[in-house]
Amino acid sequence: MSGAERDLVGRLLGPAGPEVSCETCFELLDRYVEAELAGMDPEAPMPGMRAHLDGCPACREDHDSLLDLVRGERG
Repeated sequence: MSGAERDLVGRLLGPAGPEVSCETCFELLDRYVEAELAGMDPEAPMPGMRAHLDGCPACREDHDSLLDLVRGERG
């Protein structure tokens, strides 16, 4: 099975571990981005966020936009 096929199967089956809702994701997104930019493991204090971002295009777009914004502010 190729990597692309494995990714597709993973998205279809959903996460193996905990996953957060869109509402929870939105509430935690700033802390998650800050942890990412600090070089920390953002998944440790917020389990399920990565799985949610991988499977939810709307939240992933919010994450990517916030990440770009904060990176830009830090120059």
